[in-house]
Amino acid sequence: MKGCSFVKNKKFMGFFVFVLCSILIGGGYFYQHRLEESTDDAAIDGQVAAIAPKVQGYVKKIYAADNQEVKAGDLLFEIDSTDYITKRDQAKAALASAQAALKAAQSNTSTTKISAPANFSAASAQVASAKATWEKNAADRVRTEKLYAEDACSKQQLDQAVANEESSKAVLAQMEATKQAANTSASTIEASQNSADQLAAQVKQAEAALKQAEDDLENTKIVAPMDGYFTKKSVEEGAYVQAAQQLASLVSKQIWVTANFKETQLQHMKPGQRVDIKVDAFPDLMLYGTIDSAQAGTGSRFSLFPAENATGNFVKIVQRVPVKITLDENTEPSLFILGPGMSVNATVHTESR
Repeated sequence: MKGCSFVKNKKFMGFFVFVLCSILIGGGYFYQHRLEESTDDAAIDGQVAAIAPKVQGYVKKIYAADNQEVKAGDLLFEIDSTDYITKRDQAKAALASAQAALKAAQSNTSTTKISAPANFSAASAQVASAKATWEKNAADRVRTEKLYAEDACSKQQLDQAVANEESSKAVLAQMEATKQAANTSASTIEASQNSADQLAAQVKQAEAALKQAEDDLENTKIVAPMDGYFTKKSVEEGAYVQAAQQLASLVSKQIWVTANFKETQLQHMKPGQRVDIKVDAFPDLMLYGTIDSAQAGTGSRFSLFPAENATGNFVKIVQRVPVKITLDENTEPSLFILGPGMSVNATVHTESR
């Protein structure tokens, strides 16, 4: 009986020790991690740029291979530029023609501004001279008519005096008409100036067309907008592509983590807190970062079809809020193997509660 009691006491003591150790271990774990918030709903994120042409045409050359590292400004694609060179040359010729026409119009305007007033002055002088001649011939006619009435001159002399007076009167009328025509110098100058202004506008239009043609020619060469990795190429050399058609993607070297925490975990989290990051693909790789910011709204609110809670059968669901975590500068993961979309676990070290 004593042996049986000893065995029972030993088992009880063993169970007691086990429970005590479990409590100590659990308590220690809780104490150690009581200031942490973790989530496995997290992934590596980064900037992904779509590579697309601004012009259409046949792909002449592809300069980057799949997953190749490239620098900002590196040539990635080249579109056949034959047609765009022709358009550029045509635009240059059109601009030269418009500039020549404008130069001629401006010269004509300058000449008109000088010649039109001079013509009016000359016409005015001719009118004055013709008027003086007519007045003299009119006086001669009157004198000749008196002399003829007194038989002091012949009928031929009278006829000549009348003819001279009528001729000078006709010349005066012609000179006055010429002066009237020359009096439109202001409108003539304005018309010449308007023609020059119209040609100046055509020159600007031709310059814009040339600039567009030069830009189109330059855009036949597609370069990398940033440092990164050339990936997901969707065309081959010789393919015909449209403007804005995606040809490939460029993944930036700069990466961060987007962790979706439950809204109930955000109470003690704030920017600047330290974060430990484990990558599912590489369990031995530990990354370190800090909280940058939290999205101003839950993930579901910005989904394609946000939940409509104004219904009679509403069920409350804990929402998740995306939190952006930037990697520390001293963290140097291999960007060749870490890319957007890879799953991670994020643990935030919050302040004391």
